[in-house]
Amino acid sequence: MRECVSLHIGQAGVQIGNACWELFCLEHGIQPDGLKPSDKSIDSGDVSFLDTFFAETEGGKCVPLATFVDLEPTVIDEIRSGPYKSLFRPEQMISGKEDAANIYARGFYTVGKEIINKTLDRIRKVTECCSSLQGFLIQHSFGGGTGSGFTALLMQRLSAEYGKKSKLQFSIYPFPLMSSAVVEPYNAVLCTHATMEHSGCTFLLDNEALYDICCRGLDVERPTYTTLNRMIGQVISSITAPMRFEGSLDVDLTKFLTTDFVPYPRIHFPLSTYAPFTSTEKSYYESVGEITDSCFEPGNQMVKCDPRKGKFVACCYLLYRGGVNANDAIARLKANKNIQFVDWCPTGFKVGTDYRSPIAVPGGDMPKVRRAVCMLSNTTAIAEAWTRLDHKFNLMWAKRAFVHWYLADGMENWEFSEAREDLATLEKDYEELGRDKSDDGSDGSEEN
Repeated sequence: MRECVSLHIGQAGVQIGNACWELFCLEHGIQPDGLKPSDKSIDSGDVSFLDTFFAETEGGKCVPLATFVDLEPTVIDEIRSGPYKSLFRPEQMISGKEDAANIYARGFYTVGKEIINKTLDRIRKVTECCSSLQGFLIQHSFGGGTGSGFTALLMQRLSAEYGKKSKLQFSIYPFPLMSSAVVEPYNAVLCTHATMEHSGCTFLLDNEALYDICCRGLDVERPTYTTLNRMIGQVISSITAPMRFEGSLDVDLTKFLTTDFVPYPRIHFPLSTYAPFTSTEKSYYESVGEITDSCFEPGNQMVKCDPRKGKFVACCYLLYRGGVNANDAIARLKANKNIQFVDWCPTGFKVGTDYRSPIAVPGGDMPKVRRAVCMLSNTTAIAEAWTRLDHKFNLMWAKRAFVHWYLADGMENWEFSEAREDLATLEKDYEELGRDKSDDGSDGSEEN
């Protein structure tokens, strides 16, 4: 089987990883200690493609193909002493003694360099257990020092050591209204620039969008990080479900990065949408048509942007879970007249179904639902996210505010300017993609 190795970087990445593996264990029927239930009367879940994400030891224990890294020990210590402490190999949880203090330069140039070789050595041990490595799933935050700086350093080294192995990022996008650090725009722009050529696909997860979904959809007035991380876990579970279970749509990492989905190397920031996000009381009334329509509503997106102001650039994946008739879903899509594709690329939808209903974590805010859908689409509307981020960057950079902290750890001014110019180019790339042929002043028949 083709294995995927998960890398959880920084506080956000580690906490999301904890939520994801909790859910994966429930889906595959694995106990918190990594063993399968000995009691045959207990539902042991589905183990069809178990070895994509887990390695099984001679004693029958399932060990996640994962590595956790943080520059300070607090968050990883919570996993070491938590209910899933026996699930992971102790050597795959790496923590330093000094954090990055929310400064990209500390994660990339100084503190991060102290543990990068140790981290790569541990990752190498995980990949040696794989018979045919697909690639890496990297979970981190754009805003933190470790999540931005160390992730950028690690991805550069992974590209050097593992060549063209696929790399998918799940990145927490900064939310200014509930920011843990004022320098998040700096970190996010620098990290995006540094990882641009090393990442095959980056799924943005906007904290603002997640908070709105919690308050409006789940009726949770004061969402905790645990609630947000379990929401993200459901999205990642749906995206990775075709790699872990048998279904009508066979997807591996390379298919995400090549055919149909990423038309140009830089345009690799798809928009993910999940439905239904609803309270337990309302969850029984969701039909296939309703959850399909919900995928095109801004309120269910993982990033704050208006898809009606953009156009779909490439093929859209709709990944259904539960008892769903694919023909019903396709008929609903055909009836939606508000979907706009660019006119220069033959595009469409790919619909995948998995008969298993989504699993909810017991005692959590996410209700158990009969069916759910996750849509992945490459749309020009996501440029709004970069515009907001660049605006926040510009406000601080104009005054050179907080820049001295970065310079003290080895950065130079030109690195800020170069990163900002790269993001401005990305905005223009998306703007040009959304133009119709007629807007270019040419019918494409002229020769240069």
